[in-house]
Amino acid sequence: MLLSKKNLSPQRIKDLNNFSKGIAIKFSNLNLLELAFTHRSVASDGKTSRHHNNERLEFLGDSVLGMATAAYLYEHFMDNPEGDLAKIKSAVVSEQALGPIALKIGIDKMLILGKGEEMSGGRQKRAILADAVEAVIGAYYLDSGYKAAEKLVLEFMIPEIERYLSDKDSKDFKSLLQEAHQKKYKSCPHYELVRESGPDHERTFWVKVHLKNAVYGPESGKSKKEAEQNVAKKAWLELFGEQA
Repeated sequence: MLLSKKNLSPQRIKDLNNFSKGIAIKFSNLNLLELAFTHRSVASDGKTSRHHNNERLEFLGDSVLGMATAAYLYEHFMDNPEGDLAKIKSAVVSEQALGPIALKIGIDKMLILGKGEEMSGGRQKRAILADAVEAVIGAYYLDSGYKAAEKLVLEFMIPEIERYLSDKDSKDFKSLLQEAHQKKYKSCPHYELVRESGPDHERTFWVKVHLKNAVYGPESGKSKKEAEQNVAKKAWLELFGEQA
């Protein structure tokens, strides 16, 4: 059951309306928007049932997000093959892209969290933020229909698509390198951690990548994953240039 309107305080109604205005939308049913911000951890405090959270809206919003984004890519990138479109879509509807969007539009301030999740920094957790973006999309779809929800999705996604296409650092160079190397040599790159430096709270990792006929690096990063991406980027650009 949805939260009844009488359970929303005047201040909460004002906050929900201000959030909506901030992203140029309007909800007829503010209870749907309230539900979109309600994390499942609230049930652990006994304040609501375990089913009264944003997970179903997130499920719905994920589909609307994917459909609207895929349709836009299909219509506006006519010369790109399916593989390119899939890579772009995967990048822009990801947790990594949706988390910052949530912070930009103020979802972190609107979340309703259980005490434990609140204490553990839930308002800044990328997964929770990304899920809430999808839940808002799902709620808006139910409230105002597909065309309105599609317009909202594209407000979020078009800048992300443009950023992905213009920012080489946003590309997954490990995947690009592996795909190209497997195609050419029928083997996978091998990454070797060669050195770590710095105190525990501020480590720097140095990684080499071994290919069939060459070794690249080492390149550094604040995590092994970052160092691997950096050395993969170096190898990719030297071997395959701008063919991304």
